[in-house]
This record gives sequence, structure tokens and C-alpha cells, in this order.
Amino acid sequence: MTKTYFVTGTDTDVGKTLVSAALLQAASLQGLSTLAYKPIAAGCATSALGLRNEDALILQKYSSINVHYELINPIAFKEPIAPHLAAVIENKPIDLNCVSVGLQKLQDLQADVLIVEGAGGWHLPINHQQLLSQWVSEQNLAVILVVGMKLGCLNHALLTYQAILKDGLQVVGWVANQLVTEMPCYEQNLHYLKQKIDAPLIAQLPSLAKPYQQNLAPYINFKFT
Repeated sequence: MTKTYFVTGTDTDVGKTLVSAALLQAASLQGLSTLAYKPIAAGCATSALGLRNEDALILQKYSSINVHYELINPIAFKEPIAPHLAAVIENKPIDLNCVSVGLQKLQDLQADVLIVEGAGGWHLPINHQQLLSQWVSEQNLAVILVVGMKLGCLNHALLTYQAILKDGLQVVGWVANQLVTEMPCYEQNLHYLKQKIDAPLIAQLPSLAKPYQQNLAPYINFKFT
């Protein structure tokens, strides 16, 4: 049975893809087969094969099972803006049924671990009525929270954590990702969050100049069960 985890963050650009790649590597190191899913991506480059998102390509690279790009990223927008706005501009409404079908297709491949990477933060709008977090709740996915360690992270982390719990989901682990080389009072902030988030701290990622040129698995302390 495929164990599926949803990776969300306290904001956009806090390292969800980096953490997802590290999780995929860690799972492979545990002898598990892996797949990844980036259902919605905005900010895609035009290629001869169609729109391609850099984050989705990274997830494809670190998955142990090789699948077509479109299975990993079925909904792609060119503009690097909020997906619900890009959907209006490109006249391509986001269909959550498509997102569900895409998830099922990957789960049917029976990888041991499937990492689903969200877009933006937890309450990402899909349209004026729906949030991606509502879909995550409907799928009852286990959540891994990425906290971008910077000034203001305490507020963002607690609000996101509380919102996930309010939506009826379990945070099975969280990651402290250092967005700056030297964060003032890093250890004190980390200690505070460890007291307030009732989930294991499964990784501390330092600020890395070239993170995808090294093995990220050793940073992850998580048993995929």
C-alpha cells in the first residue's frame, strides 16, 4: 500500500521542493520505491514538450519510478502568480477532480512512498470558492510542514500548524529550513517551535548554496510507515 504524504509550507519559497527531494532520497535509502506529485504549478517554462515547471522536474528526477512528466504535474500555468489567477488569465479553470484522478493514477502504480507537494502555503486558493487544503482534507493525507526559518517564522508556523489541525489532519512531522545563512536567535526560535508543534522535528536543513548537487537524505530523520 502506498504511503502518501502532503508537503506544505508556511509560505511560498520556503523550501517545499527541497524538502520533498530530501524525503524522496531518504525513502530510497530505506529501500522504498518512490513517486512524487506536483498537481498544480504556476511559473512554467515553454519547451518543445509543453509547459515544464522546475520544481516538478526536480521531483521527477528524485523519484525512483520513472513516469511521464504530465503524471507528476497535470495542471501547469506559464505565469509565476497565484494559480487561481493564472487559471483566469489562461482560461483554464482548475478542476479538483483532475487533481484527484492524477493522485489515483500515481497511487495505482503502487510505489511505497508518494510525496505530494503543494503550491504556496496551506490555504492556497483554487478559485474564489475552493482551497487546495480542502482537497487535502478530503483525501485525508498525512501532512509534513516546512517552516522557513526567518524573522516572522513563529507566527507563520503556528498559524499554519493550527489551520492544518483545524482542517482535521495530522502533522506527522515538520522541517526547519534555514532560508538565511545566519538567522538571529535561530536556536531560541527552534526551541519555541518544538514546544508548540506537537509533531516530531524530522529535519533541520541548513542554508545550502547548491542543495541539489548533494545527498540530502542524511538530513531527514523520518521512518516512512
